[in-house]
Amino acid sequence: MYLISKLYSLDKNINNKKNYSLSNNVIWASPKGFDLAMDIYSPTKEGDSFPVLVMFHGGGFLLRRKYIIENMAQYIASNYDYVVCNVDYRLLRDQKNSVTFDELLGDAFGAILWIKENITNYKGNRDSMAVTGDSAGAYISAMIVNSGNKIATNGSFSNHFCIKPSYVPKSITAEDINNQNLLDVQAAVLSYGGYNLYSPALKGIFETRKNPFWTLALSKPRGIFGNNFNAHENPEMYKAISPIYNIPKLEERKLPPQFITSASKDRVTPVYAIEEYVRALQDAGQEVTYWEYKDQGHAYLDSGKTLMSGNDFKRDAIPALKKIMEFLDSKLLKRSKSF
Repeated sequence: MYLISKLYSLDKNINNKKNYSLSNNVIWASPKGFDLAMDIYSPTKEGDSFPVLVMFHGGGFLLRRKYIIENMAQYIASNYDYVVCNVDYRLLRDQKNSVTFDELLGDAFGAILWIKENITNYKGNRDSMAVTGDSAGAYISAMIVNSGNKIATNGSFSNHFCIKPSYVPKSITAEDINNQNLLDVQAAVLSYGGYNLYSPALKGIFETRKNPFWTLALSKPRGIFGNNFNAHENPEMYKAISPIYNIPKLEERKLPPQFITSASKDRVTPVYAIEEYVRALQDAGQEVTYWEYKDQGHAYLDSGKTLMSGNDFKRDAIPALKKIMEFLDSKLLKRSKSF
């Protein structure tokens, strides 16, 4: 996969370096001494206010890093006038398998705050921003959209069920973030994500060997909040980090327009589960566009080729990315030009 990804990086239809400048591995936070980095692609086209696309990779919250969607970042940066931020976050297995799920989400929330504070230095428009991700990255993006107004900077998640960002700008409080909607984005694209961890945790799947990602990550299964909490005794903690339980009614809070995709042959996040989430958004009155990618399995946006699933970025991802970018253009380009 990695070798083919690098070969695809030589294809100018995927990666035309003349169209962007790359700030590689920008360190934006170091929670508990763990450096978090992002790659920032800025258009070389004349101008200083381009829409921003923030990307979060998949991997079951236990595997992969931002390299797995590097071809995707390169393709968008090469073919569209966007500032692209490909973001790393801590995995559950990091820091000696001690990262809790709220900390993982805190990294993603912190990344958005850092980008909004700094992206003008990279030709980005912080008022014209979208989040996207595939699989686990879609889940993370959904939490940013649904729960970006549920922030704390002190206290324990088990007490207030609020996310503590790994990065918060100086002189900004949790109250500021919540009241001023500082984590709001203008669009979201969620690709083949799962949106409910409460149910698989309750059934004894996600936090045990029944979840193969623990084995693939060479890590001992454990509770996602540590071993002192579980879904049976602490259901509200698990629901607080599950997007499907955090969709506001339109009259309470309007979410940004969302483009949600599934894959017809996906056995990891099957179509019916994604359609359940789409219906929940629709029932809440939120704007959502849904697309099922026919004859595709999971992880079709991954870089290179995936031998196990047979996915090929050049063959499978590019048609999907054209649909994704058509959606984002319709939501962000006019907005970006108006600022």
